Amino acid sequence: MTKPRTGQAPPKLTRDEFRVRFYRSYMDPAFDKARDALRSVEEIAWDNYIHSHKAPVTTKAGPGFADPDYDLSVEWRAAHERLLAAEARQKDPATPSRVLLICGSARNDGSCPGEISKTFRLTQMASEVLAGQGMEVDLLDLSLLISDYDRHIHPCKGCASTAMPLCHWPCSCYPNHGLRMTNDWMNDIYEKWVSAHAVIILTPVYWYQTPSVLKLMMDRLVCADGGNPDPTSTSGKDAEKAKAMENAGWSYPKHLAGRVYGVVVHGDVAGIEGVRHGLSDWLDWMGLIDAGKHSRLDRFIGYYEPYAQSHETLDHDDKVQEETRNVARAVANAVRDLRAHRLSMPGSDLQDPRPK
Repeated sequence: MTKPRTGQAPPKLTRDEFRVRFYRSYMDPAFDKARDALRSVEEIAWDNYIHSHKAPVTTKAGPGFADPDYDLSVEWRAAHERLLAAEARQKDPATPSRVLLICGSARNDGSCPGEISKTFRLTQMASEVLAGQGMEVDLLDLSLLISDYDRHIHPCKGCASTAMPLCHWPCSCYPNHGLRMTNDWMNDIYEKWVSAHAVIILTPVYWYQTPSVLKLMMDRLVCADGGNPDPTSTSGKDAEKAKAMENAGWSYPKHLAGRVYGVVVHGDVAGIEGVRHGLSDWLDWMGLIDAGKHSRLDRFIGYYEPYAQSHETLDHDDKVQEETRNVARAVANAVRDLRAHRLSMPGSDLQDPRPK
Protein backbone atom coordinates (compact mmCIF):
# COMPACT_ATOMS: atom_id res chain seq x y z
CA MET A 1 0.00 0.00 0.00
CA THR A 2 1.35 3.41 -0.97
CA LYS A 3 -1.86 5.44 -0.93
CA PRO A 4 -1.60 7.97 1.95
CA ARG A 5 -4.43 8.03 4.50
CA THR A 6 -6.00 11.51 4.58
CA GLY A 7 -8.79 13.43 6.31
CA GLN A 8 -7.17 14.98 9.41
CA ALA A 9 -6.06 18.41 8.22
CA PRO A 10 -8.47 21.29 8.90
CA PRO A 11 -9.59 23.67 6.13
CA LYS A 12 -7.68 26.91 5.57
CA LEU A 13 -8.60 29.92 7.67
CA THR A 14 -11.29 32.24 6.41
CA ARG A 15 -10.27 35.71 5.30
CA ASP A 16 -11.50 37.27 8.54
CA GLU A 17 -9.84 34.62 10.74
CA PHE A 18 -6.54 35.16 8.95
CA ARG A 19 -6.74 38.94 9.45
CA VAL A 20 -7.39 38.59 13.18
CA ARG A 21 -4.50 36.18 13.63
CA PHE A 22 -2.10 38.32 11.57
CA TYR A 23 -2.76 41.49 13.58
CA ARG A 24 -2.20 39.80 16.94
CA SER A 25 1.53 40.29 16.38
CA TYR A 26 1.02 44.03 16.01
CA MET A 27 -1.27 44.96 18.92
CA ASP A 28 1.44 47.20 20.43
CA PRO A 29 0.24 50.83 19.95
CA ALA A 30 3.72 51.60 18.60
CA PHE A 31 2.55 50.03 15.32
CA ASP A 32 -0.43 52.40 14.97
CA LYS A 33 1.51 54.82 12.80
CA ALA A 34 2.18 51.99 10.34
CA ARG A 35 -1.41 50.72 10.02
CA ASP A 36 -1.68 51.53 6.31
CA ALA A 37 1.60 49.72 5.57
CA LEU A 38 0.50 46.75 7.67
CA ARG A 39 -2.75 46.52 5.72
CA SER A 40 -0.72 46.18 2.53
CA VAL A 41 1.55 43.56 4.09
CA GLU A 42 -1.46 41.63 5.41
CA GLU A 43 -2.96 41.51 1.91
CA ILE A 44 0.27 40.01 0.53
CA ALA A 45 0.52 37.58 3.46
CA TRP A 46 -3.05 36.41 2.82
CA ASP A 47 -2.32 35.81 -0.84
CA ASN A 48 0.83 33.86 0.02
CA TYR A 49 -1.10 31.82 2.59
CA ILE A 50 -4.07 30.97 0.41
CA HIS A 51 -1.78 29.98 -2.49
CA SER A 52 0.59 27.98 -0.23
CA HIS A 53 3.83 29.82 -1.01
CA LYS A 54 6.03 27.44 1.00
CA ALA A 55 9.28 28.01 -0.93
CA PRO A 56 8.77 31.12 -3.08
CA VAL A 57 12.34 31.27 -4.42
CA THR A 58 13.63 28.21 -6.27
CA THR A 59 16.28 27.11 -8.72
CA LYS A 60 16.63 24.09 -10.96
CA ALA A 61 18.28 21.25 -9.04
CA GLY A 62 20.78 20.51 -11.82
CA PRO A 63 23.30 17.67 -12.03
CA GLY A 64 23.75 15.32 -9.09
CA PHE A 65 20.04 15.10 -8.24
CA ALA A 66 17.53 12.45 -9.26
CA ASP A 67 15.43 15.07 -11.04
CA PRO A 68 17.74 17.82 -12.36
CA ASP A 69 14.72 19.81 -13.60
CA TYR A 70 13.05 19.94 -10.18
CA ASP A 71 12.49 23.45 -8.77
CA LEU A 72 14.57 23.22 -5.58
CA SER A 73 14.27 25.73 -2.74
CA VAL A 74 17.32 28.02 -2.73
CA GLU A 75 17.23 27.98 1.07
CA TRP A 76 17.35 24.18 1.23
CA ARG A 77 20.09 24.06 -1.39
CA ALA A 78 22.24 26.53 0.56
CA ALA A 79 21.86 24.40 3.72
CA HIS A 80 22.66 21.23 1.76
CA GLU A 81 25.87 22.75 0.38
CA ARG A 82 26.91 23.97 3.83
CA LEU A 83 26.55 20.45 5.22
CA LEU A 84 28.61 18.95 2.40
CA ALA A 85 31.38 21.48 3.12
CA ALA A 86 31.15 20.86 6.87
CA GLU A 87 31.38 17.08 6.36
CA ALA A 88 34.46 17.51 4.20
CA ARG A 89 36.15 19.68 6.86
CA GLN A 90 35.21 17.25 9.62
CA LYS A 91 36.77 14.33 7.76
CA ASP A 92 39.96 16.23 6.88
CA PRO A 93 42.69 14.90 9.23
CA ALA A 94 44.44 18.28 9.07
CA THR A 95 41.57 20.16 10.76
CA PRO A 96 41.51 20.74 14.54
CA SER A 97 39.39 18.43 16.67
CA ARG A 98 36.04 20.05 17.33
CA VAL A 99 33.58 19.37 20.16
CA LEU A 100 30.01 20.67 20.18
CA LEU A 101 28.74 21.53 23.66
CA ILE A 102 24.95 21.71 23.88
CA CYS A 103 23.45 23.58 26.83
CA GLY A 104 19.94 22.10 27.03
CA SER A 105 18.45 24.34 29.69
CA ALA A 106 15.78 26.85 28.67
CA ARG A 107 16.87 29.31 31.37
CA ASN A 108 19.07 32.38 31.08
CA ASP A 109 19.26 35.79 32.68
CA GLY A 110 18.11 37.61 29.53
CA SER A 111 14.45 36.76 30.05
CA CYS A 112 11.83 35.97 32.69
CA PRO A 113 14.06 33.65 34.83
CA GLY A 114 16.47 36.54 35.54
CA GLU A 115 19.37 34.19 36.30
CA ILE A 116 21.76 31.93 34.42
CA SER A 117 21.22 28.18 34.55
CA LYS A 118 23.34 25.68 36.43
CA THR A 119 23.58 23.81 33.14
CA PHE A 120 25.32 26.80 31.57
CA ARG A 121 27.85 26.84 34.40
CA LEU A 122 28.54 23.12 33.92
CA THR A 123 28.90 23.75 30.19
CA GLN A 124 31.52 26.41 30.89
CA MET A 125 33.46 23.96 33.07
CA ALA A 126 33.47 21.40 30.27
CA SER A 127 34.48 24.08 27.77
CA GLU A 128 37.51 25.11 29.83
CA VAL A 129 38.73 21.49 29.99
CA LEU A 130 38.32 20.95 26.25
CA ALA A 131 40.03 24.21 25.34
CA GLY A 132 42.89 23.31 27.68
CA GLN A 133 43.32 20.04 25.77
CA GLY A 134 43.59 21.78 22.41
CA MET A 135 40.04 21.13 21.23
CA GLU A 136 37.99 23.66 19.30
CA VAL A 137 34.78 24.26 21.27
CA ASP A 138 31.48 25.15 19.62
CA LEU A 139 28.73 26.19 22.05
CA LEU A 140 25.07 25.68 21.23
CA ASP A 141 23.03 27.42 23.94
CA LEU A 142 19.43 26.38 23.37
CA SER A 143 18.19 28.94 25.90
CA LEU A 144 18.51 31.52 23.12
CA LEU A 145 15.09 30.27 21.99
CA ILE A 146 13.54 32.06 24.98
CA SER A 147 15.50 35.30 24.77
CA ASP A 148 16.38 35.99 21.10
CA TYR A 149 14.05 37.89 18.81
CA ASP A 150 12.09 35.64 16.44
CA ARG A 151 14.45 32.66 16.81
CA HIS A 152 12.70 29.31 16.44
CA ILE A 153 13.10 25.58 16.25
CA HIS A 154 9.82 24.68 14.61
CA PRO A 155 8.32 21.28 15.53
CA CYS A 156 9.04 18.12 13.58
CA LYS A 157 6.08 17.27 11.32
CA GLY A 158 6.65 13.50 11.44
CA CYS A 159 7.38 12.98 7.73
CA ALA A 160 9.46 9.90 8.60
CA SER A 161 6.33 8.11 9.82
CA THR A 162 4.72 8.53 6.41
CA ALA A 163 7.85 7.15 4.74
CA MET A 164 11.52 7.63 5.55
CA PRO A 165 12.45 9.04 2.10
CA LEU A 166 9.91 11.83 2.70
CA CYS A 167 12.14 13.05 5.57
CA HIS A 168 14.87 15.03 3.84
CA TRP A 169 18.43 15.65 5.05
CA PRO A 170 18.61 18.50 5.92
CA CYS A 171 14.96 19.07 6.78
CA SER A 172 12.97 20.65 3.96
CA CYS A 173 9.77 21.27 5.96
CA TYR A 174 10.94 24.75 6.91
CA PRO A 175 10.90 27.57 6.20
CA ASN A 176 7.29 27.65 5.07
CA HIS A 177 6.78 31.25 4.05
CA GLY A 178 3.08 30.89 3.30
CA LEU A 179 2.43 29.81 6.91
CA ARG A 180 4.92 32.33 8.35
CA MET A 181 7.04 29.48 9.73
CA THR A 182 10.36 31.21 9.24
CA ASN A 183 13.58 32.02 11.09
CA ASP A 184 14.12 28.35 11.83
CA TRP A 185 17.44 27.74 13.62
CA MET A 186 17.94 24.14 12.56
CA ASN A 187 20.07 24.66 9.44
CA ASP A 188 22.72 26.31 11.63
CA ILE A 189 22.35 23.51 14.18
CA TYR A 190 22.72 20.78 11.55
CA GLU A 191 25.99 22.40 10.48
CA LYS A 192 27.24 22.42 14.07
CA TRP A 193 26.54 18.69 14.46
CA VAL A 194 28.11 17.78 11.14
CA SER A 195 31.22 19.89 11.87
CA ALA A 196 31.85 18.24 15.23
CA HIS A 197 34.03 15.24 16.00
CA ALA A 198 32.20 14.90 19.31
CA VAL A 199 29.06 16.18 21.02
CA ILE A 200 28.41 16.66 24.74
CA ILE A 201 24.82 17.30 25.80
CA LEU A 202 24.36 18.94 29.20
CA THR A 203 20.80 19.25 30.44
CA PRO A 204 18.57 19.60 33.48
CA VAL A 205 15.44 17.51 34.00
CA TYR A 206 12.10 19.27 33.51
CA TRP A 207 9.17 17.18 34.75
CA TYR A 208 10.94 13.82 34.25
CA GLN A 209 11.94 14.76 30.69
CA THR A 210 14.38 16.89 28.71
CA PRO A 211 13.49 20.60 28.43
CA SER A 212 11.31 21.44 25.45
CA VAL A 213 14.12 23.41 23.77
CA LEU A 214 16.29 20.29 23.72
CA LYS A 215 13.47 17.98 22.63
CA LEU A 216 12.63 20.29 19.71
CA MET A 217 16.19 19.93 18.44
CA MET A 218 16.20 16.16 19.00
CA ASP A 219 13.00 15.66 17.03
CA ARG A 220 14.30 17.73 14.13
CA LEU A 221 17.44 15.55 14.01
CA VAL A 222 15.36 12.57 12.89
CA CYS A 223 16.44 13.41 9.33
CA ALA A 224 20.04 12.70 10.36
CA ASP A 225 19.06 9.10 11.03
CA GLY A 226 17.80 7.67 7.77
CA GLY A 227 16.90 10.91 6.00
CA ASN A 228 16.83 11.40 2.24
CA PRO A 229 19.55 13.77 0.94
CA ASP A 230 17.73 14.30 -2.38
CA PRO A 231 14.28 16.00 -2.19
CA THR A 232 13.95 15.77 -5.96
CA SER A 233 13.67 11.97 -5.68
CA THR A 234 10.31 12.41 -3.95
CA SER A 235 9.29 15.47 -6.00
CA GLY A 236 9.41 17.44 -2.78
CA LYS A 237 6.71 16.11 -0.46
CA ASP A 238 5.00 13.52 -2.64
CA ALA A 239 3.96 11.03 0.05
CA GLU A 240 2.92 8.28 -2.36
CA LYS A 241 6.24 8.42 -4.20
CA ALA A 242 8.14 8.31 -0.88
CA LYS A 243 6.15 5.26 0.28
CA ALA A 244 6.98 3.47 -2.94
CA MET A 245 10.68 4.26 -2.50
CA GLU A 246 10.75 2.86 1.04
CA ASN A 247 8.82 -0.24 0.03
CA ALA A 248 11.33 -0.84 -2.76
CA GLY A 249 14.16 -0.81 -0.19
CA TRP A 250 15.71 2.03 1.79
CA SER A 251 19.16 2.09 3.38
CA TYR A 252 18.32 4.45 6.28
CA PRO A 253 21.65 6.31 6.09
CA LYS A 254 23.07 7.51 9.42
CA HIS A 255 24.44 10.93 8.56
CA LEU A 256 26.06 11.61 11.97
CA ALA A 257 27.42 8.15 12.75
CA GLY A 258 30.98 7.78 14.03
CA ARG A 259 31.13 10.87 16.21
CA VAL A 260 31.91 10.62 19.93
CA TYR A 261 29.45 11.68 22.61
CA GLY A 262 29.11 12.48 26.29
CA VAL A 263 26.05 13.30 28.43
CA VAL A 264 25.61 15.30 31.65
CA VAL A 265 22.15 15.23 33.25
CA HIS A 266 21.26 16.95 36.52
CA GLY A 267 18.08 17.33 38.53
CA ASP A 268 16.80 18.15 41.98
CA VAL A 269 14.17 15.52 42.81
CA ALA A 270 13.70 12.76 40.22
CA GLY A 271 14.09 11.74 36.59
CA ILE A 272 17.85 12.02 36.07
CA GLU A 273 18.50 8.37 35.29
CA GLY A 274 15.63 8.09 32.82
CA VAL A 275 16.72 11.21 30.94
CA ARG A 276 20.34 10.04 30.84
CA HIS A 277 19.24 6.62 29.55
CA GLY A 278 17.01 8.23 26.92
CA LEU A 279 19.73 10.55 25.63
CA SER A 280 22.34 7.78 25.54
CA ASP A 281 19.99 5.38 23.76
CA TRP A 282 19.10 8.07 21.21
CA LEU A 283 22.75 8.89 20.48
CA ASP A 284 23.64 5.17 20.30
CA TRP A 285 20.79 4.65 17.84
CA MET A 286 22.15 7.38 15.55
CA GLY A 287 25.51 5.63 15.48
CA LEU A 288 27.48 7.89 17.79
CA ILE A 289 30.11 6.34 20.09
CA ASP A 290 30.11 6.92 23.84
CA ALA A 291 33.44 7.83 25.41
CA GLY A 292 33.24 5.28 28.23
CA LYS A 293 31.61 5.19 31.63
CA HIS A 294 33.02 8.57 32.69
CA SER A 295 31.25 10.22 29.74
CA ARG A 296 27.72 9.43 30.97
CA LEU A 297 26.77 11.34 34.12
CA ASP A 298 23.53 11.86 36.04
CA ARG A 299 23.53 13.65 39.38
CA PHE A 300 21.24 15.51 41.77
CA ILE A 301 22.21 19.07 42.64
CA GLY A 302 20.36 20.32 45.71
CA TYR A 303 18.22 17.22 46.32
CA TYR A 304 14.87 18.46 47.67
CA GLU A 305 16.43 21.81 48.56
CA PRO A 306 14.92 25.22 47.68
CA TYR A 307 15.38 26.35 44.09
CA ALA A 308 16.51 29.75 45.33
CA GLN A 309 19.71 28.22 46.77
CA SER A 310 20.57 25.86 43.92
CA HIS A 311 23.50 27.90 42.60
CA GLU A 312 25.04 28.03 46.06
CA THR A 313 24.60 24.26 46.29
CA LEU A 314 26.49 23.86 43.03
CA ASP A 315 29.21 26.19 44.33
CA HIS A 316 29.89 23.74 47.16
CA ASP A 317 29.47 20.51 45.18
CA ASP A 318 33.10 20.04 44.13
CA LYS A 319 32.47 16.42 43.16
CA VAL A 320 29.78 17.08 40.55
CA GLN A 321 31.95 19.85 39.11
CA GLU A 322 34.87 17.46 38.77
CA GLU A 323 32.64 14.71 37.37
CA THR A 324 31.49 17.14 34.68
CA ARG A 325 35.11 17.94 33.86
CA ASN A 326 35.75 14.19 33.63
CA VAL A 327 33.03 13.88 31.00
CA ALA A 328 34.91 16.46 28.93
CA ARG A 329 38.24 14.72 29.55
CA ALA A 330 36.80 11.34 28.54
CA VAL A 331 35.36 12.81 25.34
CA ALA A 332 38.63 14.58 24.50
CA ASN A 333 40.56 11.34 24.95
CA ALA A 334 38.07 9.45 22.79
CA VAL A 335 38.27 12.06 20.03
CA ARG A 336 42.05 11.74 19.92
CA ASP A 337 41.75 7.96 19.71
CA LEU A 338 39.05 8.23 17.05
CA ARG A 339 41.09 10.50 14.82
CA ALA A 340 44.17 8.32 15.28
CA HIS A 341 42.09 5.27 14.23
CA ARG A 342 42.49 3.68 17.65
CA LEU A 343 38.77 3.87 18.52
CA SER A 344 36.00 1.96 16.84
CA MET A 345 32.47 0.83 17.57
CA PRO A 346 32.46 -2.96 18.07
CA GLY A 347 30.03 -4.58 15.69
CA SER A 348 29.84 -1.58 13.36
CA ASP A 349 30.71 -3.83 10.43
CA LEU A 350 27.78 -6.15 11.09
CA GLN A 351 24.72 -6.13 8.84
CA ASP A 352 21.68 -4.95 10.83
CA PRO A 353 18.62 -7.08 9.97
CA ARG A 354 16.43 -4.21 11.24
CA PRO A 355 18.07 -1.10 9.75
CA LYS A 356 15.22 1.24 10.70
